[in-house]
Amino acid sequence: MGSKYGGIGFAIFILLTVVFAMFFPDICRSWGEYKTKALIFPLIQVIMFGMGTTLGPADFLRAFKMPKAVVCGLVLQFTVMPLLGIGLGKLMGFSPEIVAGMILVGSAPGGVASNVITYLAKGNVALSVTMTACSTMASPLLTPFLMSWLAGAIVPVNFGDMFFSIVWMIVVPIVGGLIANEVLKRLNWRGAWIDQVLSLISMVGIAIVLAIIVAESRDDLLKVGVWLILAAIVHNGLGYLLGYWGAYVAGLEESARRTVAIEVGMQNCGMATGLAINVLKSAQIALPAAIFGPWMSISGAMLAAWWQGSAVSSEPEDAKSAEEKLGESKATATGQAK
Repeated sequence: MGSKYGGIGFAIFILLTVVFAMFFPDICRSWGEYKTKALIFPLIQVIMFGMGTTLGPADFLRAFKMPKAVVCGLVLQFTVMPLLGIGLGKLMGFSPEIVAGMILVGSAPGGVASNVITYLAKGNVALSVTMTACSTMASPLLTPFLMSWLAGAIVPVNFGDMFFSIVWMIVVPIVGGLIANEVLKRLNWRGAWIDQVLSLISMVGIAIVLAIIVAESRDDLLKVGVWLILAAIVHNGLGYLLGYWGAYVAGLEESARRTVAIEVGMQNCGMATGLAINVLKSAQIALPAAIFGPWMSISGAMLAAWWQGSAVSSEPEDAKSAEEKLGESKATATGQAK
């Protein structure tokens, strides 16, 4: 239960950060002659490194043990969410940059915060971790493809630039984290203090990233902020709903349905922010990620609280390892700020 309230507490912390950036944008935009936008890319790399330290080879190999659930979840995640992004963006009459930002959020992979939410919701933690790992490793190809297809006519999208940026920003740090995790285990240096340090760094890092984005787009946020919040609620809610019922149609058990719903409804908004700033060169495109991220933390905690009170018809696959995987993923879950 503590994790649930911790997620809400972090979401409140992020909202306070956003308020601070709205009232004091100059502090968040530059420190003397230094432009703070330059911090976004390395901060995302640090957060992804932390995610990598929670993973191991078994998390990827598990996809072959439960292929139906993993494939179902990935197909839903990379179709439902980007299509909802462009549909809602155009329906609500947002500017081309905001619509592109909503597509970008929908085209992003899952993040490790979904693993904790899945545990609290009595889902399949092992499946959640595997889906997160697989969707992240697939993102260098799928995210640029979806952006080129759905947003290419709205804003300039260079597939190659986005591909290499994702590899350098996401994949390389995660692989580095995987290697570091295995080395520390072999040396018997893998302790809880490492997770705690990485968790703190991730929390501070994502708060700084959001503060920079909000400060850079303050004027635009004042114009569309309320509508963007509404868009975030609808986009996220439909992701949960369509993810659950898509898994139901595929014949998955209840615990897997909940897992797929959470993985589909929650995205890695940190990655979306980094791509918007460093590849698409637009703080406006990054704006949806800054709004959607905090809301996902709140909605995920509420969904978990609701599902905690309902029974699961069957035990999750690989349930024996669920507690272990949760313990490894908790440390960087908050920092992902999905």
